[in-house]
Amino acid sequence: MTSNDVLRSVRYMLDLSDSKVVEIFALAGSEVPLEDVQAWMKKDEDAAFRKLPDVLMGYFLNGLIFFRRGKSEDAPAPSVERRMNNNIFIKKLRIAFALKTTDIPVVLEKANFKISQAEVGAIFRNPDHKNYRECGDQILRNFLKGLTMMNRPAAPAKKG
Repeated sequence: MTSNDVLRSVRYMLDLSDSKVVEIFALAGSEVPLEDVQAWMKKDEDAAFRKLPDVLMGYFLNGLIFFRRGKSEDAPAPSVERRMNNNIFIKKLRIAFALKTTDIPVVLEKANFKISQAEVGAIFRNPDHKNYRECGDQILRNFLKGLTMMNRPAAPAKKG
């Protein structure tokens, strides 16, 4: 998945305004103009669409951690990755939403996606580890869907 896809998904999940997204970037020490955020939110086919650089997505995810959990003066700020991948997306989202590794299958189950705890563990391993596994788009997409279902309950059905 692209950084733009993840940003759009998190924005929808938490019902964030464009200006709130700018504030989240600022929490991690990155000043981004509102116009950039609006361009990153556009669909890929839109002429105004712009690709969100990986390093800025790293700042957004770190800002999201501070936004959701608060900033600790005792703990060092998380590193900002220069290249993003699905494993980093899911790791940072797990931290931001205060999830344990054992919570990941529960979140995925909300999206009707089954995964074993061993598979989850492999996703969170160091890339140099022999049992490391890349997180595929399907896992990340369903993880985001499950998080959305947990954080943005469905609207009550309209009475007709």
